[in-house]
Amino acid sequence: MTFTETFGGFVCEGDAIHCEKDGYHVTARIVRDDCPDAPDERQDGFWPSLYKDAPGFIGPGKNFRQRFDDAQARAEHIMEAWRKDDWFYCGVVLSVSFAKIHLLDHAASLWGVEANYPDTDNSYLTETANELLAEALDAARAEQARLCATLCNQDTATC
Repeated sequence: MTFTETFGGFVCEGDAIHCEKDGYHVTARIVRDDCPDAPDERQDGFWPSLYKDAPGFIGPGKNFRQRFDDAQARAEHIMEAWRKDDWFYCGVVLSVSFAKIHLLDHAASLWGVEANYPDTDNSYLTETANELLAEALDAARAEQARLCATLCNQDTATC
């Protein structure tokens, strides 16, 4: 099972997609990452380098100056877009309900994901939701069993 809905090419905090599996309703939503670090603070090698021991080393070979200039222009473009809030880091957070009973608000998540990153279509947000789906369903089943055992004081097979 996968999400058949997809996140759009431009997303905002709170945007969500939904799917159903064996009576479970799963929602994947975009939550803004509260870490204020800029891209160049989060990623070693964000800025290109001509030094072989530096994280952003562009590698030896032909046209190294042109490749460096291209990489530098790209990094500056990405930083400028981030400063203007054209894109942001987010979490893809999955919540699960069963038979209209909300089981988990945070069944699975991945944080530090780029939303509206320059020159992308955000398709990786849906891919991330799909990758988290099994984990979310496992957590929901465990929570359902826990609730059933607590409320019914018996195993889930007879609850």
